[in-house]
Amino acid sequence: MKTLLITGGAGFIGSNLVRFINRISDCRIVNVDKLTYAGNLASLDKLTNPARHVFKQIDICNKDKLDSLFTEYKPDAVMHLAAESHVDRSIDGPAEFIQTNIVGTYNLLEAARAYWNGLDEQKRKEFRFHHISTDEVFGDLEGLTDLFTEDTAYQPSSPYSASKAASDHLVRAWHRTYGLPVLISNCSNNYGPFHFPEKLIPLMILNALEGKPLPVYGDGGQIRDWLYVEDHAEALWTVVNHGRVGETYNIGGHNEQTNLKVVQTICAILDERIAEKPGSIASFAELITFVKDRPGHDRRYAIDASKMAKELGWQPKETFESGLRKTIEWYLSNLDWCAQVQSGNYQRQRLGQHNES
Repeated sequence: MKTLLITGGAGFIGSNLVRFINRISDCRIVNVDKLTYAGNLASLDKLTNPARHVFKQIDICNKDKLDSLFTEYKPDAVMHLAAESHVDRSIDGPAEFIQTNIVGTYNLLEAARAYWNGLDEQKRKEFRFHHISTDEVFGDLEGLTDLFTEDTAYQPSSPYSASKAASDHLVRAWHRTYGLPVLISNCSNNYGPFHFPEKLIPLMILNALEGKPLPVYGDGGQIRDWLYVEDHAEALWTVVNHGRVGETYNIGGHNEQTNLKVVQTICAILDERIAEKPGSIASFAELITFVKDRPGHDRRYAIDASKMAKELGWQPKETFESGLRKTIEWYLSNLDWCAQVQSGNYQRQRLGQHNES
């Protein structure tokens, strides 16, 4: 039985990945998560094989605990998802992003390197360090018809994307300098079940159900490529098992949508599903409210995932609408989870406005 060490496994993408691997494989998963506001063990309540899942509440900035973890569980691979990930929060407070995404990744790389150096030759050859990153490191495609490829130059715009770019560079350096067998994947915007309600799609669903405004930044024309999270989990499993050491893989959903179109589609689906609207509205679209744009807001992201298809045989299964319908149905059926994960200091208020002076 293989042992996987997954960091950030109680977060949105991480918990979906843990549930996927736990369902389709016989791997033992050692799940490491700090349990910040966005990590919640309720996301792991219904594992298919709970006996093959070990949870450890550890901050990846704690090097000593990471060293002990490698010694105790002897993983065959690391899948590194632990990160501060919300752009608006990074604008309000970049320090946590620098600490977790850069220093934490450095600590994990060093713990993995020390462990890997002590393995026998065959185990060293088989070991993998898979770093999961974002398309936001590439910057803005405004006015271009291009797509982000694995060779696109990095031009991060926010403290969040800059910290993720730095962590990507560290991973590549540890491969080039020390020979650590690494893989990197950069994904487009994820959506689906267990998404913390500060992100666009769950925020809009929950606000709409309560008759609250649906805030759209600027003119809503920002374009993102949307990837259903369960498709992403399958892609990550494919990369860690079949990807070539030292390579980068872009993972996208082939679903470019403007933010306004996303919100309008959510409203249209909710109109179909819910006959009695909150307040006096006839359609949820009446709640759409345009607000001042985010500072440094990138206009367009779009992933070229052809390398994943050609080399690893992976393609997304969900269209944007099919995935969005599944997502909305999940939230309508799991409002208790939404209430549970929202802490007292986050009640879906806007973050990241940045008081310019």
